[in-house]
Amino acid sequence: MNFLTHLECSRCGKEFDIDKVWNLCPECEKPLFARYDLKAVSRAVNPEIIFKRMPNLWRYSELLPVRSAKNRLSLGEGFTPLFKATNLGKILNFDNLFIKDESLNPTSSFKARGLGVAVSRARELGITALSIPSAGNAAGAMSAYAAKAKIPAFVFMPRDVPKPFIVECQLLGAQVTLVDGLISDAGKFAKKELIKHNRFDMSTLKEPYRLEGKKTMGYEIAEQLGWELPDVIIYPTGGGTGLIGMWKAFDEMEKLGWISNKRPRMVCVQSKGCAPIVRAFRNGSEFAQPWDNAQTIADGLRVPAAVGDFLILQALRESNGIAIDVCDKEILKSVEIIGHAEGLFLSPEAAAPLTAFQQLQESGWINDKDKVLLFATGGGLKYTHLWS
Repeated sequence: MNFLTHLECSRCGKEFDIDKVWNLCPECEKPLFARYDLKAVSRAVNPEIIFKRMPNLWRYSELLPVRSAKNRLSLGEGFTPLFKATNLGKILNFDNLFIKDESLNPTSSFKARGLGVAVSRARELGITALSIPSAGNAAGAMSAYAAKAKIPAFVFMPRDVPKPFIVECQLLGAQVTLVDGLISDAGKFAKKELIKHNRFDMSTLKEPYRLEGKKTMGYEIAEQLGWELPDVIIYPTGGGTGLIGMWKAFDEMEKLGWISNKRPRMVCVQSKGCAPIVRAFRNGSEFAQPWDNAQTIADGLRVPAAVGDFLILQALRESNGIAIDVCDKEILKSVEIIGHAEGLFLSPEAAAPLTAFQQLQESGWINDKDKVLLFATGGGLKYTHLWS
């Protein structure tokens, strides 16, 4: 049984038919949110029922947009480990430090959540070709699920992305086009091809359903911590779908009566070489201006402009959170510290939250009584060139 009722513009509030194919809101060109009959959901399912289900993101199927079970693609995504980082905590003299390890998802990153749900919904809607601009992990995830769905996949990447990302997509059957410049340039090139070849745009927040896959991180955090949320969540932010998705999940869970109204303080982490959200947050701006000459070793953070910028900033401010930038040298050091302490080889993006934590702990923004969750969004094996 599915409880999806309509799509709603996150900016102007206009509603749209779920049986039609949409990208951005045609009125204001902002992201669309999937909405559910939460009262009916609360009558149909509860945490006790969910606890008994298979350990993947489809355990929350009543709160996901794919109506028919036959269209739910799965490669084992979701329900990743959340554990207390005891060794790391001893090094940092901090007792309540936790890590959510998303590197164990298919294609080694949290991107599998969003693309798994989005491709499943695309198949259900009869979409016949998928297109994505990506700095790496999103392309790999879309390629994997497109292969599973038998839908042609077209990937557009900056020419300088690490070779493992390119090879991964090609071996999963996608057609890869390399573009000079950044992910924003890849997006512009892909847009021209969309119109010419009638492909569907799977760009970050430019369709409604990737967000729904990402929001399952919020549900899992609550479930794995006994339906209580941590005091602080530190999250590496490029396009920001995960942070926005978790904030949406918290709102849904409160309305369902599964959690209290207590919210984590959300922390957005970006690289000093590409920090449009940090700059906008510090300036008190509602939107983030594009970042010129974006440069960072963390490819997933090299996003000069995010279509969901106002939603990221809104979540930060509503949660009394903060946006912080960290340098690449510190990020690489954090990869090493986490590896030595906890046995995890993480990507630069995934290690950036540790750098942010250290700065926030030193400044006193995080206190000793806080329960802090670091989001490790992906594994490091595609980044070995940084240490060669």
